[in-house]
Amino acid sequence: MLLTQHKAILRLGVPIAIGQLGVIVIGFADTMMVGHYNTDSLAAASFVNSVFNLVTFMLLGYSYGLTPLVSSLFGQRRCTEAGATLRHALICNIAFAFVIMGVMGGLYFYLDRMGQPEGLLPLIRPYYITVLVSMFFVALFNALRQFTDGLTDTSIGMYALLTGNVLNIFGNWLLIYGIGPFPELGLLGAGLSTLFSRIVITGIMVCVILFRRKYAPYRQGWSQAGWALKPLRRINAHSLPIALQMGMETGAFTFSGVMAGWIGKVDLATFQVNITLGGLGFLLYYSFASGMSIRLATYFGLSDWDKVRATERAGRHILLTMCAISSLIFIFAGRQLIGLFTDDAAVVALAVSLIPYLVLYQVGDALQVCYANALRGTSQVMSMMQVAFISYIVVNIPLGYVLAFPCGMGIHGLYLAFSAGLMLAGTLFWWHFKRAFRRSSALV
Repeated sequence: MLLTQHKAILRLGVPIAIGQLGVIVIGFADTMMVGHYNTDSLAAASFVNSVFNLVTFMLLGYSYGLTPLVSSLFGQRRCTEAGATLRHALICNIAFAFVIMGVMGGLYFYLDRMGQPEGLLPLIRPYYITVLVSMFFVALFNALRQFTDGLTDTSIGMYALLTGNVLNIFGNWLLIYGIGPFPELGLLGAGLSTLFSRIVITGIMVCVILFRRKYAPYRQGWSQAGWALKPLRRINAHSLPIALQMGMETGAFTFSGVMAGWIGKVDLATFQVNITLGGLGFLLYYSFASGMSIRLATYFGLSDWDKVRATERAGRHILLTMCAISSLIFIFAGRQLIGLFTDDAAVVALAVSLIPYLVLYQVGDALQVCYANALRGTSQVMSMMQVAFISYIVVNIPLGYVLAFPCGMGIHGLYLAFSAGLMLAGTLFWWHFKRAFRRSSALV
């Protein structure tokens, strides 16, 4: 049974991983092209991307509330109900996106009070606006992708993301450097290219769900769904805790990026390079953990506890293997990867010195991703907010400040604090998953 679950998680996870590798390629391409354009643009991108990583992962986390609901209905062959659930989920995701975008729009007027180098503000402001507008399409794409993933059609999101990657990289080349008739826009060009690619991938997902024959039963459920508040509240109850959990986790990285700017321009640029590298591990972990979560949700819906247990073990094995692979890549090819992003000798030297710290937090990251997604598969997600608050807000951020400034470790202290927060989160998520499993299996 365990080998069967390994194969099933890999079958679901590989398309997600390929799509997520596409996300990494976008991050790599943006950072590489902007970094080679000039260091000021790289530093400005680091600040804005650090801030919007918080928004991006909150929107992603909110959409994750849909997956276990759809997976459970899919396992029970309740297609029309799954289609109705998508309609309610889109309403909730759009409303949540507007709230977040409103907050970030207000923050725009306080960018000059966030302690960043003053010379970067003319680069930061227009790039900030383009990324802000693109968040609406991020929210739509996430919800549609989680729906198709929950139906085990994980390849659809993969193809959409790969298409977006090609468009984004080509757009970067045209607009950053001003190729042919296109103007040289630098960092703003990277933002406009990202916005366009996000519009396109959202359109791809809409067309698939509207026109593919296999989705006809789900479209019927969509058209029959009403506007009652009860299903909207149910979606929100599953989605908001995950959004807040991922928001607090990403918030630790975002605030650390702000603190890196307090140290200096080189540290801020270095932070962007290493966070982009760290995303290689994180997004791969989340890909296979999402496959595990889909399987867990299906078996929870069927009350098949032996398969739930086997799926959890298989997921843990796969993620620890991915952790080892990521760490080896950073150890043996880290210097070469860093050199792809920038020619600035100071940034390269500082980024290379951070490789041991980057490796250190891979274990904690893999562990917390594994059991956060296992817990998500049970639909018992309220405890995720508590774990995130303790691990990231109470421990990670204050510890990072103390290590970076009073202890004089600088950016190295910020990275060391990540390891502590992630390891604590992974341990607490594991404990809550085991408790949720025991409670649910005892009720049958």
